[in-house]
Parts: sequence; structure tokens; C-alpha cells
Amino acid sequence: MSTRVLPEPDPARCRDLADDLRAAGFTASVLRSAWGPLADDAIVRGLPSPALRALGQRRDALAVLGRLLVLGMPQPAADVMAALPRCGADGLVALGLARVAGDEVVPEALVRPQELEDAAGTVHWWVASDLDETALGGPLPEDHVLGVGGASLTLAALQLPTPARRVLDVGTGCGIQALRALRGRRAQVVATDVSQRALAFTRLNALLNGADGIETRLGSLFEPAAGERFDRVVSNPPFVITPRSGGVPEYEYRDAGFAGDDLVAAFIAGVGDVLEPGGVAQLLGNWETHGGRTGLDRVQEWVERSPVPLDAWVIEREALDPIAYAELWVRDGGTAPGREGYAALVDEWLDDFAERGVAEIGFGYVLLRRPLAGAPTLARYERLPQAVDPSGLGAHLAQALAAHDRLELTDDGGLEASTLVVSPDVTEARHLRPGDDDPTVIELRQGGALARVRSVDPALAALVGACDGELTVGALVAAIAELMEVDAATLRADLLPGVRELLFTGFLRFA
Repeated sequence: MSTRVLPEPDPARCRDLADDLRAAGFTASVLRSAWGPLADDAIVRGLPSPALRALGQRRDALAVLGRLLVLGMPQPAADVMAALPRCGADGLVALGLARVAGDEVVPEALVRPQELEDAAGTVHWWVASDLDETALGGPLPEDHVLGVGGASLTLAALQLPTPARRVLDVGTGCGIQALRALRGRRAQVVATDVSQRALAFTRLNALLNGADGIETRLGSLFEPAAGERFDRVVSNPPFVITPRSGGVPEYEYRDAGFAGDDLVAAFIAGVGDVLEPGGVAQLLGNWETHGGRTGLDRVQEWVERSPVPLDAWVIEREALDPIAYAELWVRDGGTAPGREGYAALVDEWLDDFAERGVAEIGFGYVLLRRPLAGAPTLARYERLPQAVDPSGLGAHLAQALAAHDRLELTDDGGLEASTLVVSPDVTEARHLRPGDDDPTVIELRQGGALARVRSVDPALAALVGACDGELTVGALVAAIAELMEVDAATLRADLLPGVRELLFTGFLRFA
């Protein structure tokens, strides 16, 4: 547990800092314009020098705050006072974000601007977290509170935009998921973590962004919320598979002390108890392939063993071999290839995986729902390795769930009586051999959502192409059967399952 104390944030000083940051134009897009997109990408990879070269000798508020709060570099006290006329250096010190050493202000934490796009538009946040390995110049302390990374932005984009009255954020870290859960809602958010330092950062970030309705609680998994129910549970938990040996640092932000992928299994086993009927849980996780069972097979077993029956939609986005996985997380802790201890740490992971027979480690998204009544109706486990733009995924997931629920209540006769339209991001590609008139492959492609590509036969392609909201599915099937000179009943039996799949996956929509 962390022994470093972050002061309890003072609301007035947080308002002063927010006013100063706003006046300086301290947003992600403005900073990106100041030092360029290439330098912005380099910062994510731990390379600050392109941004520093772009800023040059500038001493305006944006440049000073960029160096101090984004790159974690000491700045002249006079420049900081000019950049933060309300908060000042004293305010940063009181908030635990900096210290004064002589005539310099030395950062003790980062405050990085973040942008999130959703159906309601673009929101700008400032998110405080601990100094990263670039600012520290070496490995992270074990009580490090992580800032906003790719995984946390992905989960924020995955959050369903549908209404929720009470939200539980498990393993909140710096609080980004709690902030996202309040977006566009009047909700009560309970944010939990095993780290007091993380909870202090969450409270600071809530005040800094004027977010009301976030309550922080200390504890592991669902213990802080025992006996309560929530409409929504979100979690970017410390799921990283870590060897249980003395030579491997146990970073609180990524390691909950479980063996292997037991943390994700424990989350799935316990989440049903805190979900309201109809409530949805969303999390990121890792799972192992071993013992002749794939990672997705094992996740399915966890869901099926849940004491509370759950709908499940699990998407594996990536799978790594043990060496690649070990190197990823050794580097993440600030130990780069070639540095002392790097090879020994990688070996610790490889020994652990070899002992347990792990062949592959998957990473992906888990969506679980407690049915309103009766048995679960959704059990979907799939690999989708293609590149996906996460923005807008939450809306897509919500639409897919709504389509699934409607289809569960719609028999084939009802589906035939429905009128459908093609989603606006869908295109069709036909592949022909030179000189042929008929395609050998017809593909439907999504430009958004999960960027799926689905091969379809000519009949289904014809039906999709004719879905303009005018004719019913039944009328279209009859017309295609007549045109192709095939039996209408047989064609109907062939096409309707495909139509159902295209509705769930978002290629088609009910008109």
C-alpha cells in the first residue's frame, strides 16, 4: 500500500487552478497545435525532446504549463507565477502537485489535458496523476497512480451512453472512468480503489473538472459496495498478469495480487451481486490460453459459473505470446531493454508462464448484463483483431444490445414484416476474376462501429442493397427468390439468420 500522502484537495485552490488552465488555453488540441502531432505522439512513447524543440524559448503560459505539467520538467518560479496568477506556486504545493526548490517550481505530479468525443460533442478534462517514467528518469514506484492511457481512453469510449442512475467504478485510479460515467447524466458514482493515493487523485480531478456526484471508497473489488446495487459497473482493473515472485515489482495500478488471470475471473464471479436487474458491467481484461482451452473458452466458463446468470458479450482484441507480453509490461514499469534488470524481469514472467503452461495471453473487452428476468439470452465470444476507432463504440454497443433485445421478441414472421435500412457507414466490395461477370466474393464493410468485414452470398447482398425502409423483409425475399428462380421458403430459411446477425452487428437497422 502507498505510504506517499497526497493532500486532501482544497476546492477553492482547485477552482483557481482550473481558471488559470482555462485562461491559458491548456487543452489537448491547443497543445497539439503548439508542438505538432508528431511531438504529441512522441510524448506517449516517452520522448519529450520533439515537443521541447517545438516550444523553443517560449515563456508564455501555455509553453510553461506544457513543460511543467505535461512533460514534468522544473520551471522558473517567476514563469509559473505568471502562468498561474490565481493558483500560483503555493497553490500547486498545497495540492501536492509541485514543490518549490530555490527559484524553480519542481513538479510532483502531472496534470494533462484530455479530450473525449462522443455523441454529445467534445469534452475537455484536466487529469492529475503521478509523474511518469520519463519525468522520473527511471522505474516507477510501486504506488504509482497512472494517468490516462490508451486502455483507459478505450474503456471511456466503450461506456454505454444509455441512462444510469448509480454507477460503480471499480479500481478508479486517477478517476477517468468516474468522470466519463457522469458525462451527460445526473448520476451518483461510487469510485473504489485499494490505493488511498489513487482515491485522493480522483477527488482532486473531480474538483478540478467541476464534477459533482463522485464518492470515493477504499477497498478491493466489490467489498466497498457490498449489499448495494448499481445500474452500471465500469472497471479498468489491475488485470496485468504478474509473477508472484519477490523480484517483480507489484505496481498497484496494474497488479491486484492475484495469480494469473484470477482477477478477471473474480470480477465476473462477483459482479452479478452488485448489478440491478438490467444493469450492465463493462471492463477490460486479460485471459490466458492453457490446458487445451483458449482464453475465450475460459472466460465463457467463468460467465457460466457465475452465481447470478449473466448475458455476455466478450471481444478479444489482441493476443500476445508470453515473450511479447513479458516485454510489454517490463517496459511499462520503466525498465527499458538494455537497462540493468530487464532480462531478469522478462525471465520471471517466462518462468511463471512456463510453469502454468500458458501459450498465449488475450486482451479485450467484456460486457456483462444481469437479465431483467429469466435466463440469459446473449452469449457471444469473438475475436476481432482488426484496427478499430474507439470513438463512438459505446453508442454502437448500446444499439447492438437494443437490436438483440428486439430480435429476441421478434419471431421470423415479425422479422419478415419489418422494414430495414442499411447503416450509413456500410459499403460493399465485390471481387471478380479478370473477365468474369459474376463476383467470386462479396463483402460488406463497416466504416465505423467495430469495423467488421462480412462475406455474403449474392442473395443476402441483394437483400441488403434493397433495404431502404420501403419494402418489408418478406417482400424483398419473395422478389429475390423470383429473380433468382429459387424456392422462396428455402431462401427465407437461408436469409433470415443472416439478417438477424447483420442487425445485431450494425450493418442493418430497423427502419
